[in-house]
Amino acid sequence: MSIGLLGTKIGMTREFMKSGQSVPVTVIKIEKGRVLDVISKDKRGYSAVKVGFCKIKNSKLTKQMKGYFSKKKTEPKKILKEFRIENNDQFKEGNEFGLEIFKDKKFLDVRSRTIGKGFAGGMKRWNFSGLRASHGVSVSHRAHGSTGQNQDPGKVFKGKKMAGHMGDKMRTMLNLEIIKSDIDNDLIYLRGSIPGSKNTTVFLRESVKNIARKTISEKYEAKIKKAESKKGKK
Repeated sequence: MSIGLLGTKIGMTREFMKSGQSVPVTVIKIEKGRVLDVISKDKRGYSAVKVGFCKIKNSKLTKQMKGYFSKKKTEPKKILKEFRIENNDQFKEGNEFGLEIFKDKKFLDVRSRTIGKGFAGGMKRWNFSGLRASHGVSVSHRAHGSTGQNQDPGKVFKGKKMAGHMGDKMRTMLNLEIIKSDIDNDLIYLRGSIPGSKNTTVFLRESVKNIARKTISEKYEAKIKKAESKKGKK
């Protein structure tokens, strides 16, 4: 696992590429992380780094956390995350880092909480067709119909698709392309949409999967080179 960052989803807009293509992007405001603890293999059996994100008032902390931050001699942080890494020699307590850790990256994985929909029926939650609109069907047009079997097994199996709470779950989007980074303003522009409403807390990390595909800019450059080579042959 590699070190990641936390951010806040600001909203969506679009960016125009050199090719003239309009690309929908999600804008994320990045929070700088402060290293609070460097964990070694001798200490706990694995090497890791504990990082704090987002400021919080001292009055909102518990006594235990007040003691922890005063011991570390650093300002209080709202969210603490531990990242397991192979080599933690480059990190020291008190160090801060931001968007520069994604400087050479083209794709990121994004994890955030989806918008909560409350209690939803079978049609909205699972895309059921519902019952017929005529021929004797009364009052139960949007019902999900039969849920169980006969006397044997005589119960509803776990995981049965039924009405219930919808949304408000953590979801991960893999391999989102970085369209633009604004290090001065701590903003990153990712292609496409990500789960959650505005001001949702978002977790970003390096892509877990190896990606062979090209970015939009690389495809455009390859297209130009191909056109130039054809002209040269003529």
